[in-house]
This record gives sequence, structure tokens and C-alpha cells, in this order.
Amino acid sequence: MVDDRFGNASRPGAEAAPGALLVAAPGLLDPNFRRTVVYLIEHRAQGSLGVVLNRPSEVTVRDVLPAWAPLSSAPPSVFVGGPVEGESAICLAAVRTGHDPAAMDGLIAVRGPVAQVDLDRDPVVLAPVLRGLRVFAGYAGWDAGQLAGEIRRGDWYVVPALPDDVFTRRESGLWGHVLRRQGIPLSLLATYPLDPAHVRHN
Repeated sequence: MVDDRFGNASRPGAEAAPGALLVAAPGLLDPNFRRTVVYLIEHRAQGSLGVVLNRPSEVTVRDVLPAWAPLSSAPPSVFVGGPVEGESAICLAAVRTGHDPAAMDGLIAVRGPVAQVDLDRDPVVLAPVLRGLRVFAGYAGWDAGQLAGEIRRGDWYVVPALPDDVFTRRESGLWGHVLRRQGIPLSLLATYPLDPAHVRHN
């Protein structure tokens, strides 16, 4: 359980759903999730799945998926999506205005313009309709009821996502950036001091 002085401060009306963000509470010290921002891809009765948006690795997309590298958003890193199945790749993209990802082969709509990409498809075919793309190694997963329990406990704040959060270039400051735009009381957490004993994990 985290020490959450702000109680259940999730933004009114925000709920866990595909396309929402999970922002780690300051007291969540699990090294896999400390000060992370997770984008939910699936949220069902059977469980939930998402990817961490602010953990770039030293591996580039060109190193592992060279055909997709020209479409990758900066920085061109493969991001560490979470502790589950770290050898697997999940790819998210945003389509350009006027295109519906639900109607396109090779894409599985998540929310709004954001979709999951089938990496077995030809990137040349999808390139004209994509305006951002990011590859993640592994993912964050929760069994049935597990995520709801963590949210009730205060481990996570559920807030709306903006499509560009998925492809941000400010990954090192994304945690604070997302909190600041929520308004009080969540915005106050953006300046929550780091615990010196855990700075090396940030």
C-alpha cells in the first residue's frame, strides 16, 4: 500500500478503460513502475494490459525491426513496456486526421487515433496514414480484478490520455507533465520530492 496523502485523487469521471493513463502514485516504489505513466490498451473483466510510456531502452527500433525504423517517433528507442514478456514487441501508432483505424487492415483500434499495429504487415502500406509510431518490449499486465484493487489502494491515478502522450519526446518528464495538466490536487504531486534512497531507480 502506498502512502497517499491526497486520497483517491483520480480526475472526476476518469475510469480505467482502453486509452486511459495510469499514473503511478509517488509512494509506489516498485522499480518496475516507480514514477511511470502506463497507457491502457485493454481493460476487460478477465484482466488488463498496458505499456509504460516513459522508459526508453538503449536498443533502437532499427536494431530489432529495421523495416519499421523510418516510421518510429523520436527518440528512436524501443521502450520498456513492462515486466511481462520482455522479449515480445507491442507497437502503437496514431493515424492521421481523416482516417479510421478500426477500418484499416493491420491496425487494431484502441481509442481515438491510437491503434495497435500488426508488425507482420508491410510498413510501406501503413506509412502514408500514420503520424506517430512507438515500439515497446514487454508490457504491464493485471489479472481479473487486480488493477481495480491497486487503484482503490491508491497505487495509481487514472487520468485521460492525449494521443501524443504515447509518442512524447519528453519521456523523462512525462510523469510530472501529465500530473500538472490535471489541476489541483493532482497537479501538486508533480513536485513531490524524490526519496533519496530511490533516486537511482528514477
